[in-house]
Amino acid sequence: MNDALGRRTMRKVIWRLVPYLGLLYTFNIIDRANVGFARLGMVKDVGFSDDVIDWGYGIFYVGYLLFEVPSNMLLRRFGARRWIARIMISWGLVSTLTAWVVGPVSYFGARILLGVAEAGFFPGIIYYLTAWFPAVLRARVVAWFMLAIPVATMLGNIASGLILDSMQGVAGLAGWQWLFILEGIPSVVLGASVLLLLPDGPRDAAWLSADERAWLEAERAREDTRRIEAGGADTLAALADARVWILIGLYLSVAIGTNATGAYLPKLVKDSFEPLLVGATGDASGLYWKIGLISTLPQVAAVVAMLVVSRISDASGRRSGVVAVSLAVAAVGWLLAAAPSSPWVGLAGLCLAQAGMMAVLPVFWALPPLFLGGVAAAAGIALVNSVANAGGIFAPKLVGVFGAGPMAAIMVWGMLMAVAAWWAIERRSALGTALAPAPDGLGPGPVSPSRERR
Repeated sequence: MNDALGRRTMRKVIWRLVPYLGLLYTFNIIDRANVGFARLGMVKDVGFSDDVIDWGYGIFYVGYLLFEVPSNMLLRRFGARRWIARIMISWGLVSTLTAWVVGPVSYFGARILLGVAEAGFFPGIIYYLTAWFPAVLRARVVAWFMLAIPVATMLGNIASGLILDSMQGVAGLAGWQWLFILEGIPSVVLGASVLLLLPDGPRDAAWLSADERAWLEAERAREDTRRIEAGGADTLAALADARVWILIGLYLSVAIGTNATGAYLPKLVKDSFEPLLVGATGDASGLYWKIGLISTLPQVAAVVAMLVVSRISDASGRRSGVVAVSLAVAAVGWLLAAAPSSPWVGLAGLCLAQAGMMAVLPVFWALPPLFLGGVAAAAGIALVNSVANAGGIFAPKLVGVFGAGPMAAIMVWGMLMAVAAWWAIERRSALGTALAPAPDGLGPGPVSPSRERR
């Protein structure tokens, strides 16, 4: 293999695709999770209880669960460009129209429709990336893409706080209404841009030269052959594979934790820090902006953890072990957050919890392609994401009723599933140890056969 050609090709693909896909995912996260901040206004203006907000946050996953696998199969049929554009435009419209909900029924309906509209976006992107990047790069590439989660949360929290503080009453609309409008419209615009900017696959990438396209397709064909030789699957029968369900069990712990954080982080910060922020004077001006600013700290910790841990994972090739350690860190963080001795200790716990959980994500999504390919990868990745994210239906209620304590036990469950994943996937698959650090000079990049560990 021509290492210079491979490095050049991967560098070009990374810079063309990853920042753009990360931007799309940023607004996906903002439009899904902004109800966590909108609750601060909706409870007062619409009369919703926290219980109604929690059920609405979780009921999003009803439509998401039902349409995730069919959506990914349709993406495979119609191509990423058209299908991702459809997803983004539809969710942007639904998110914007959520500004006009008037009661629990319309609010629940909007959340279900948002789940239907978004279904297939994240697993579709993960499946799409497998066509472009070899296994040795996958955790780092997914990490760069998934940095959109903490970045979206940081930007979304600050922007949402500013909108709630500054837009209240403008044009007769409440601040939370403007939140949905101003954060939903960009998704529609970006969805339209996908039709112009996103190639369906390497063969459609006009910005790659003929030799770069040929190298990339040959590299991916080589990995497909090795995956089949190692006991992988390319048919829908793979959905019954025990390895898929182990991954579902593992990802369930992370899905519950991250959804609980998304739904309750602003409220946990507000409850802990409001007495300090308001002070003896009782001046609450700029309170929501300050809450948003403090809420960014766990996301900063998550960014650092994702970058460091994904690089360790790609360098060592030991995905499941890295996942187990990350979940152990998250468990400690949740324990600190559950019974903090001070607001700052609780915030430190949330930082550890978010860092541990988010560090798992890019490493985890490097596991399914080790044994799934073709239609099995499209359906299997969607199945793992949808079933595990069903935990998002009850995650907010879990924290709302019992507090942060049960989250530590859920992280321990994830650790046990990580051990099972090591036994079932990495220990038994030659691909589990066929990973090596990127060659010097590229940072993230492909490896030559001579450098792979056999």
